[in-house]
Amino acid sequence: MTFIRKCVAPLLVLSLLTPLHSASAFDPSTATSVFARLIKAPELGNPSVSLIDASTGEVIFENSAYSERKPASVLKVLSATATLKYLEPTQTFTTKAYRGIENSSIVIAGGLDPWISYKHTEAVKMKRTSLPRLALNAIAAINSDRTIPTRNIKLYYSDIYGSDLSALTSFLKGRGIRLVPTRVTRNEGLALSGAEIFASSSPTVAKILSFFLTWSDNTLADRMAQLASLAAGNGRNEEGVATTFQEILGQMEIDPSKIVIKDGSGLSRQNRVTSHLVAQLLYKIHQDPVFSVIIDGLPVSGVTGTLKERYIESAPDAIGLVKAKTGTLNGTVSLAGYIESGDREYIFVVIADKISRSYSASEKARATLDKYLAKIASPLIIEEIPAIIEVELPIAESISVTTI
Repeated sequence: MTFIRKCVAPLLVLSLLTPLHSASAFDPSTATSVFARLIKAPELGNPSVSLIDASTGEVIFENSAYSERKPASVLKVLSATATLKYLEPTQTFTTKAYRGIENSSIVIAGGLDPWISYKHTEAVKMKRTSLPRLALNAIAAINSDRTIPTRNIKLYYSDIYGSDLSALTSFLKGRGIRLVPTRVTRNEGLALSGAEIFASSSPTVAKILSFFLTWSDNTLADRMAQLASLAAGNGRNEEGVATTFQEILGQMEIDPSKIVIKDGSGLSRQNRVTSHLVAQLLYKIHQDPVFSVIIDGLPVSGVTGTLKERYIESAPDAIGLVKAKTGTLNGTVSLAGYIESGDREYIFVVIADKISRSYSASEKARATLDKYLAKIASPLIIEEIPAIIEVELPIAESISVTTI
């Protein structure tokens, strides 16, 4: 007789940990109630405020949101937007110095490099090239075959910022060197050039943009706005920048009628924007990957840039959860950006430009603003729960047993 026996496939029970995103305790109604209290804080002096749910674009709270206010350095978000709109993120700027073919002359072919510094001490500290260093190298080359160093230098230049040229002239005058500058076209300059002495290239546009947002560099922001305006065909001046900003907002379907632009840095007290406009701009940026460099360049609460020293004492629960552009003028404290709130993200703009024009008032306004934002800020917590999975093992081979 023959018996057939088959192994039964057992079920192996495995217990795994499966991540589950926690729900946010800070839903729009909670965020709204926090901002309703924020606008009543006496330290903020009836600020202009706008709050948007980043996932839907819905405006969930506003106060004086269409009031034209002084943005301070929050305006740099517009400069950054214009920069990415009209300049290539990988673009760099080059400046070269040549020994001139004329006696005692040098040629500087600038590239309107916003990164090059006219202050040598600043350049050394920030690892930039300075115009003084560039010029001194060129003058040293001229004097290399002279018994008596020349004290009068003819400079032929192109594409150098006026403030840089003035600073260079003053720098050399302090060292007993008289600089006689003559502006020429790039081609004219090359025709007057001999051997190349020195060359300097800037970081990429994307890196320059990140720097001026993170550290609120006024000169860089203003120059990049001018360069974007030039590329847009509107001219490298105040009027050109204003026109460029208006055009960009129009293209983004944001009403530009309530802005007044006097520079690209936010330093002018005549600049005006509304919190509603800035919030809408931040929402458009949030939706378009092309502008991700802007979000990445924003200071992070208690971690980087102009927010590095904030939140640590006043609102430690919000460290690392706020990415925003700061702004400060006498009588103005502003902050605009993004805040993480569990499984949500909010876009916020607060412009408090009616506070007392004192350092202590600004400090109190910043601390108050940070404390209120901390009431919304919350990390996204990943909870791990066990999951039961049944696994069927392979069936064993049949066994044939024969008996006689």
